[in-house]
Order: sequence, then structure tokens, then C-alpha cells
Amino acid sequence: MELSLRTADEVSAISVRVLGLDEDSIALDYPEAFSASLRRAAAFLCPTTPRALVDTVLEVLTPVIPQPPTRDDLMGTLDQMISTGDLLELVDTTSDRAMRLLYLGPPSFIERSPGRYLLTGIRPLGLPLVGSDITVEHEGYARTAVLDADDAETRLRAAGLHEISQTRWIGQPASMSAADFLTQYRTRLDVALAAGFVDGLTIIDPASRPTYYRGRWRNPAEGDSGDFVGRRPQAYGADRWCLVRLVDGAPERLIDLPVDNSVAPARDEAWRLQAAIDAARGTSLPYRTRPMPGVDHAQAVVDFFSPLPSWAERYLGLVGLSVEKSRGALFSYRLPTSALTGLASVLTETLWMTTTTDEEVQ
Repeated sequence: MELSLRTADEVSAISVRVLGLDEDSIALDYPEAFSASLRRAAAFLCPTTPRALVDTVLEVLTPVIPQPPTRDDLMGTLDQMISTGDLLELVDTTSDRAMRLLYLGPPSFIERSPGRYLLTGIRPLGLPLVGSDITVEHEGYARTAVLDADDAETRLRAAGLHEISQTRWIGQPASMSAADFLTQYRTRLDVALAAGFVDGLTIIDPASRPTYYRGRWRNPAEGDSGDFVGRRPQAYGADRWCLVRLVDGAPERLIDLPVDNSVAPARDEAWRLQAAIDAARGTSLPYRTRPMPGVDHAQAVVDFFSPLPSWAERYLGLVGLSVEKSRGALFSYRLPTSALTGLASVLTETLWMTTTTDEEVQ
């Protein structure tokens, strides 16, 4: 077997082609390539843990990219792919370790607008999701099939994709007040077993600035009393999300999340709980809407400062596109201005969020 020497740039270009991307417009250090790399690795590794998948991709990308992504970067991309259905995160019922494993999502499509269809899912062994006769646009973690609306659905079904309605795919929960939502969980805490000592517990401080998510996390302290969203280490896998009742900084009762649906991501319940806690305190989670830079007044940028549950991310994925985060934001999306009213309805009815201004974010 003959071996040949390749430069890092040559390897990067070859990798982009193997990933099914256009090497003339996308490089290996683009978000589109990171998403495609995670999909390809998952096609061969799943079922696997999120950390194992991310570490595998990092190991491959690091030698050939001058500034490779961080583990947090890839974990953030992976979370977006899970929220859109490329991957399913489920509890491993064959083990007593309560690990959550990633499985390949079924090949599916959802109509974004006539002639444009969001593609989700991954085929095993790196097989393409659709044939070369279907044009696919890649932007961030999203893949959009562009077809003649008259026969688009027929062609996508013929390619082996399953159609999912927008309502079913988003999976938006029923609207209720923040107080009613909290009552459901506090009632469960009332009858939960004693927590005992919880080593390594961290909590979200509801008194901290809701515009700086990472800075909200801390260890319990003397004087902390009430119900807090938290995370606790476990022997295997990522830290578990939980709702914990503290009395003067000591855990009294604790329930692990998710409570009702073992298939649902625990972080969805946790982030909605925190949104309810903030709203009940009169400090609802904010989001910021700004005109799109430039002259395109039909587009707007929406900035978020806290993570969103997967149904809100799926809604954003349908009506907008993820863009480079704005100053001070955790992440940002570009949306048509015509979609802002619908977005406001989703955010206020399910997460009790409010808009904010640049001055209020300072």
C-alpha cells in the first residue's frame, strides 16, 4: 500500500468533501462542518454518550484546524442537533447506571415554507440523508431541502423520509401560569424522600442576573432556603438535573429530572422550572430583539441570554436561523420580522419571558 503525504489544508478540503459539503463555500472550521462531523461520527458510533461523541470529533479535528472548537462549542452544537431531532437522547434501560445515550434520529422532514423543508435525522454508516438530485442548503446546524413545492413531499417520501407536522415536531407544552407550573413540582417535593448529603451539588442562584447564565451557577451557601434548580454528580455520565429544597444551605428534599417523561431531556424541565422561578420573583427571563445590521429591514436579530428548552429551539429552527451570537448574548437567531409576533407568543406563554433593551443588559 502506497502512502502519500498531505498538508493540513489538503486534509481539510478532503474532509469537507467527504462530509458532503461544498468546499468552495465551507471550510472545516465552519459551524456547518462541525455539525456534519458530529453527524458522521454519530452514524458510526451510536448508541454512545454525548461526551464520547464530542471527544471523538475533537480528536479528529484538532490536528488539522489551526483553531479547533472547544468541547463546550461542540456540546452546544450537539444540544442543537438533539433539539432538532438529528439525534435522540434516551435513558439506557439495559444498564443500572442510569446513563443517557445518543441514538440516531429517524430521517424526517418538516415544512418550513412552501418548497423549503427542514431535514432531520441521520442514516447509519455515513449514508447520505437524501440523494444528489435534491438540493440541500447548510446553515449552522440546520439542513434545508429546496424543491418545487408541487412535488416536494412526494420526492422526499420517495427518498425514505418521514413527514412530521410543524405542531407535532415543535411539541410545545400547554400554556399555564408560572405559579401553577411551580406548584406541580413543589407538591412533589413535599412528599419526596429526605435528600441527605449531596456531594458536589450546584444550584442556579435566582437572585443573580438572568442575563448572565454561566454566572448564575454556584454552590449552596448558608442562608439559602427555598426550592432551587440544581445539578448533582453521578458515578457515570453527565451531572444530573434536579430540583432541590434547601434549608439554610442544606438539602432537605430532592427530585431528579425529568419527572414524568423519561424520554424528555432533563434540561427542558430544568430550564422551564428556572424560567418559572424567575417569573414568580418578578425577574422574568429576558430576550432582546434588534434590527438586522445593514439595510434589510425585513429581518431581525433576536438575542437570548439563557438556554431554551428544545421546543423553543425547534420553533426558532423553523422560523429563523442561528447566527453568530451578539454582544452579551448566549446565542442569537435571525428571523423575518413577520415571525416576531409568533415567537413572542411562544416565549411568553410557555416560558413567561419578556423583552429587554441594550441598556438593561449592561
